[in-house]
Amino acid sequence: MKPALFVIDVQKEFYKSAAQTVQSLNEAVETINAAIALFREKNLPIVCIQHMDENDKLIPGEDGFELPDGLSILPSDIRIHKTYENAFNKTPLLSKLHELEVDTVIVSGFCAQYCVLSTYRGAEDLDLTPIILRSALASDAPENIRFVESISEIISFGALKKLLE
Repeated sequence: MKPALFVIDVQKEFYKSAAQTVQSLNEAVETINAAIALFREKNLPIVCIQHMDENDKLIPGEDGFELPDGLSILPSDIRIHKTYENAFNKTPLLSKLHELEVDTVIVSGFCAQYCVLSTYRGAEDLDLTPIILRSALASDAPENIRFVESISEIISFGALKKLLE
């Protein structure tokens, strides 16, 4: 098994949402940052996936497109810009994973029921093994996080840490 960590759509624009969404993002980022540190320690790939939408000015160079200050992504991490919910759709993501010999993706980010779930299913369709990182999803509604976790393969941070020893 060679895993990569996906951090999906944790962008400043989504922090402009309702208080419940911002709280969800803040809680998820705690676990995401712990996973980022673990993947760095193990020298495993970290993939930062950012959504683009020209109509909403969600494009490179615009503040909303950028990553929040509290997210531990580095410029050296892999960056993928997507225009569809599924991060594999019309992006170089799969070829990059093949180049790195990645066969398993640990999935985290925003929004659980949209881009996270679409990318998870996209990974399955491409014969990768996707696993949701528990407590690392954000949504505008907590029940959507529970739903996505209930229909997906899931791992806790503690179990992931043990597995990567």
